[in-house]
Amino acid sequence: MQEQRVKAILVLEDGRVFEGISFGAVGETFGEIVFNTSMSGYQEILTDPSYAGQIVTMTYPLIGNYGVNSEDVESRKTWAEGFVVRESSRIVSNFRSTMSLDEYLKANNIVGIEHIDTRSLVRHIRDKGAMRAGISSVDTDKGSLLTRILAQPEMQNRELASTVTVETSFTYEQAPASERYHIVAYDFGVKTNSLREFAKFGCRITVVPAETTADEVLALKPDGIFLSNGPGDPASMKETIEEIRKLAQSKTPIFGICLGHQLLGEAFGGKTYKLKFGHRGGNQPIKDLTTGKIEIAAHNHGFAVDADSLPADVEVTHVNLNDNTVAGLRHRKLPIFSVQYHPESAPGPHDSEYLFERFVDLLDARSKN
Repeated sequence: MQEQRVKAILVLEDGRVFEGISFGAVGETFGEIVFNTSMSGYQEILTDPSYAGQIVTMTYPLIGNYGVNSEDVESRKTWAEGFVVRESSRIVSNFRSTMSLDEYLKANNIVGIEHIDTRSLVRHIRDKGAMRAGISSVDTDKGSLLTRILAQPEMQNRELASTVTVETSFTYEQAPASERYHIVAYDFGVKTNSLREFAKFGCRITVVPAETTADEVLALKPDGIFLSNGPGDPASMKETIEEIRKLAQSKTPIFGICLGHQLLGEAFGGKTYKLKFGHRGGNQPIKDLTTGKIEIAAHNHGFAVDADSLPADVEVTHVNLNDNTVAGLRHRKLPIFSVQYHPESAPGPHDSEYLFERFVDLLDARSKN
């Protein structure tokens, strides 16, 4: 029986329209349109809480050929608002696969569109910047869809960590039999693979909600604190920034990534700003200024720390070689450092995994003093 093909449209807030075919759930969705340059890892991308509020476009032309499984999810659910591909593979070839990408999107009620010119779309986002957009396979009237798009909130000044965080604290299930250190991880949108990385080093991890106060964290007597990735504008999280300032004053070692890195920049007294179209993909070149080494890293962020706004006691340690934006920080006096990218490498290369070891080494040094 021939598959029924339902028409769908993608409309951008500047009026640009792309006509295609629906895949995944039939319906309508809205969010900030962004693109990811990874060739694989679509399941990890869909379940990365950092994509809350966003419609993701994959630049690689064929997506879905190895299907979906129950093990590679990065959180408790899918978070992307919509999914855009050139072509979704209906042929699935992988021994771990339990369903196709199309079936997975339907099961999680994610609206997708395919058979559009993603190359043209990505060039448009690159030139015009990330913007609000909508996908619809139920109302293909461009004018009415655009009206609803313009009524959606913009990403700047939007706080989203509270929408993806856990409701109550929990201990990560893969805690080691012999505990080396206790780490408290703030869940601003934490990915499971970050927790796995800490567990590899014999750490017990307590995951706490985004609104947890500094006093509540310190009462757990952590050896170190992890500030996770997550969605939204860091500058909108005023109360969280103030709590991070208190944690920094406690001199407890802190490691931040992505949104956690941006929040540390704000807590140090710096400023963050919205990038034109952000960095999303598993192929971003990063230079470690402390060693001179180059690593290829996985990124997913639309905001960055302004280097010129940082105080003298904060050092820029890493830069993105594509645009020289800040990709890492450390405090010159306090045991605190952060990176703008995703060292847990899911999806992406493994070049940056050393950062988890670097943090554990910091805990080792502190325990000996």
